[in-house]
Amino acid sequence: MGQAGYLVLKDGAVFTGELLGGTDETYGEVVFNTAMSGYEEVLTDPSYHRQIVVMTQPEIGNYGITLEDEESFGGPKVSGFVMREYNTPSNHRAKLDLKDYLEHYHIAALMGVDTRKLVLHIREKGAMSGLIASAKSNKDKLKAEAAALTEMNGQHLVAQVSTEQPYQVGQNTSSHHVVLVDYGAKRNIASLLAMRDCRVTVVPCLYTAEQILALKPNGVLLSNGPGDPASMSDIISNIRMLIGEVPIFGICLGHQLLGLALGAKTFKLKFGHRGCNQPVQDIHTKRILITSQNHGFCVDPATLPASAQVTHLNLSDHTLEGFAVPSSRLFAVQFHPEASPGPHESAPLFDDFVQLMTNA
Repeated sequence: MGQAGYLVLKDGAVFTGELLGGTDETYGEVVFNTAMSGYEEVLTDPSYHRQIVVMTQPEIGNYGITLEDEESFGGPKVSGFVMREYNTPSNHRAKLDLKDYLEHYHIAALMGVDTRKLVLHIREKGAMSGLIASAKSNKDKLKAEAAALTEMNGQHLVAQVSTEQPYQVGQNTSSHHVVLVDYGAKRNIASLLAMRDCRVTVVPCLYTAEQILALKPNGVLLSNGPGDPASMSDIISNIRMLIGEVPIFGICLGHQLLGLALGAKTFKLKFGHRGCNQPVQDIHTKRILITSQNHGFCVDPATLPASAQVTHLNLSDHTLEGFAVPSSRLFAVQFHPEASPGPHESAPLFDDFVQLMTNA
């Protein structure tokens, strides 16, 4: 039996487990993910920066860690990780097990937690800040520390996960040149564009509109990432200057930032959408897509300009999942068409983006 640990929420709720990982102390917004697989992709998704992720799938670690499946460079981006049951891997592709991986990157984790009870608590009370610490610590002191933690509202985090220098994916002979603005981009976005004969230049999040246009792109993709989009006024100003100049595709945080650049407003969801089984309807075709999602903020469709068309809606809570402004050659979705390990039903949106660039 390992060392006992606590997950302490801002509202004073305490959940007990066994510490697993490279440290026994961390803090962040506590959220849950309903995916049945893909914990490695979850761990390495930069959108989870400053978050403690609770997996609803009860058995974690079964297939170990396969380094080529990481969604970002430099290992996990989560602040902490919580699971019901940890398992050693049985998988010929595994390079190492989850425990060793977490220890190597000094990620705090808890196993043996009643995750059903924890998730029900978050669904009822909402996502909130919390901390993981050793049970050797004074519980009342930990509750006081958790109560003083800041919430995700107002946090501008993208510079902490964005690339510091531009880099290229794909060949110079490709048909289209795409500038991917990295707010915490998943690697699969650039990979799927390169598979569609695009040369991708990944640039830092604070690249100005002038710097982006100087690269002479055929299109600009605004990536996913962490934090409160309404706090990112500097980035929103840059995006506003790109509108109408070049075809634009926004994904997740990129969707929210593009909405704000158009004059819309965003709001925080009670506990967010996180998992690879979120139902979304394409308004025009009436087709239902099962999508991968990871977001805690949402664009208010009532505040979009008259030129914008709602293209996708979430079937669970009817929140906005996509919009387009054909006159400005732009569209955006809240879900992840680049989803890895899946589902892949919305991947053709990358084809739509390529076609938009071709038409332009």
